[in-house]
Amino acid sequence: MNNNQLSNQSIGSKEIVYSVSNMLIGLGILTLPNTIARNTHFSDGWMSIILGGMIALGFAWAIGALASRFPGKNYHAMATIILNRKAAHVVTLLISLYLLLFVSYQVRGVSTITRLYLFDNTPEEIIGLVYLLVLIYAVAGPSIALVRMNLIFFPIVVSIMLLIVILNLGSLNMHYLLPVFKTDWRRIVITSKDTVFSYLGLEIMLFYNIYVVRKSKLLGSVFRGVLIPIFIYFIIFVFVIGVFGPIVASNTLYPLAELAKEVEVPGGIFERFEFFFFVIWLMTLFSTNAMAFDVALLALESVFPKYRRFTMILILAPILFILGLLPSTLRELNVFAEWISYMGIGFAWLLPALLLLVAKIRGVKGNG
Repeated sequence: MNNNQLSNQSIGSKEIVYSVSNMLIGLGILTLPNTIARNTHFSDGWMSIILGGMIALGFAWAIGALASRFPGKNYHAMATIILNRKAAHVVTLLISLYLLLFVSYQVRGVSTITRLYLFDNTPEEIIGLVYLLVLIYAVAGPSIALVRMNLIFFPIVVSIMLLIVILNLGSLNMHYLLPVFKTDWRRIVITSKDTVFSYLGLEIMLFYNIYVVRKSKLLGSVFRGVLIPIFIYFIIFVFVIGVFGPIVASNTLYPLAELAKEVEVPGGIFERFEFFFFVIWLMTLFSTNAMAFDVALLALESVFPKYRRFTMILILAPILFILGLLPSTLRELNVFAEWISYMGIGFAWLLPALLLLVAKIRGVKGNG
């Protein structure tokens, strides 16, 4: 393989940082301020965001260290070396199951919110079906293209988030943020569970590790990829509380969307800024869901190498669509999301961390 071919099939630090960050800034950023505000007093929720972020950074280290220990290998290959082939099949199928359910929930979530804010006369089922078809088109192509797509989408998403913050500076009321440290520390810890759920997604590097050439940069890149969402979640939460107050924030289902509605662009360039925000936000969700679907397919391909990718897509897509439609109420959808998040913690974070521990005890590295 010549240098040109190698560069076309490899990713660097920037792609890793952007991909991890984009995975973490997804559907949860719309609802997280509401969830935190309901369980904490005033602006104390920022402590839950930081605490959840520290937990995520701990697992980021474990996943980054595991991937660095086995350069050029995917999760299935790592597990095979550390344990055995049958055990590798099991742990890989478990993470694939979690990611497929994640995609199913995201498709339903996107269709629900899009209908609420953009296409109020279009049935959710139609929106979800169109969105799923676009995802199918994306994952039918090469994985490396999805990773590099973040180089375009992520800077735009970050820019729009910063724009929302800057244009709401005039509406920020510091009195809403005070007093501080009024929430019991146990509630802070309990609430951090919800913030930890929002940091799920960094496990994609267990599979995209096959494209990483400079393994020495991997761990630091994954760390930076987690730090950026921590900062964004922190800023967004502070502004939601500072603009609306804790009572309004705790009773608003999608505070970030309402924050975008508050924006008034000088000169009247955008009369409905929230429409512009949702278009950009859908870009990051598309990238997030495409990568999750792609990684799930990579996992299945490593277990069932004889099956073609497109065959798997045709089998899985209707199942994902139907599963997403099963929750009939918002409460059921939230329960569905919570169980998927618990699966993510167990299958995508704890199991890789245990594999790293076993690898260190046994002294196993990438060369077997």
